[in-house]
Amino acid sequence: MMLVVLLRGEPLDSSINPSQMYWHSMCTSFSSYLLSFSVPLLVSSSMACFLVFLLFFLVAVEAYHAALPADVYWKSVLPNTPMPSAIHDVTRPGVFADEKWDQQDDVFAHYGHAAVTPSQIPDPSVTVFFLEKDLHPGAKMTLHFIRTVAGATLLPRQAADSIPFSSAKLPEILSRLSITPYSMEAKAMKKTLQDCEEPAIEGETKYCATSVEAMVDFSTSSLGTRDVQALSTAVDREGTPTQVYSISKVQKQPSSKAVVCHGEKYPYAVFYCHTTSAEAFKVSMVAKDGTKVEGVATCHTDTAGYNPEHVAFKLLHVKPGTVPICHFLPQSDIVWIPNK
Repeated sequence: MMLVVLLRGEPLDSSINPSQMYWHSMCTSFSSYLLSFSVPLLVSSSMACFLVFLLFFLVAVEAYHAALPADVYWKSVLPNTPMPSAIHDVTRPGVFADEKWDQQDDVFAHYGHAAVTPSQIPDPSVTVFFLEKDLHPGAKMTLHFIRTVAGATLLPRQAADSIPFSSAKLPEILSRLSITPYSMEAKAMKKTLQDCEEPAIEGETKYCATSVEAMVDFSTSSLGTRDVQALSTAVDREGTPTQVYSISKVQKQPSSKAVVCHGEKYPYAVFYCHTTSAEAFKVSMVAKDGTKVEGVATCHTDTAGYNPEHVAFKLLHVKPGTVPICHFLPQSDIVWIPNK
């Protein structure tokens, strides 16, 4: 479909995703440039688009294994930090978000504003929140690891920055991305934009990153260093059920200052990032069916500003500001911590 659009120079239709829109925009711009020389070069609009396609095709052949812009930027800024699976998996074919995501989206990301109710935890038997004392080798927990975002387009920063990102511009955004108003997708987008526009809770800074490059910049600047770890939960198979996991190893990380980025529901990859006072743990565990998980848990140490009606406090029978509140990160979330 993208090839047809490029060759014909036609407007985008509803099947075109944001990444294709980006290349179509580049085709149009380059066509205009070539057409300014149309007399001596005898280049038509269709031929100009074809030349653009041919150019990108030749570049692709020449650099078949070359890194994407996000990979290049990551390696230039964070040469000693492996890219976490949460970023790789965003665009991995055949990887889908958990269908219960809508019920759980506020559970981890919005402590400060959301009075999350038990109804947003589909299975009461699952350990969603726990205390730090419960995290140790030999412990058993009933867990369900979910992927909140998958199959999204990972846009380069230049492309992402060219698309409006605000509730006030939602009609324009829907039109540009060919999304039907009042559809499920439009409602999810509206909620993501509203969440991103809410003020941060006291003591935290927040930012919605619409590209990997923007997430890297916010996280490293917030932590004051590029000597960081970017950690996400990795499960060795897809579609794992709710089951009991046995914890074999717990590694507490060296800092209590962190940035957590939550994957949001949007037509392209968006991460809701916020600073927080939290301790991070790498946790190795194995399930009853043999599923192996290298999990990431965070224990929020300063909860005084959190909503007292949040389900975490109800389930654990504690009050905000009294004890750290812990949970495992969904597979689409990332925690950033300094190495020192």
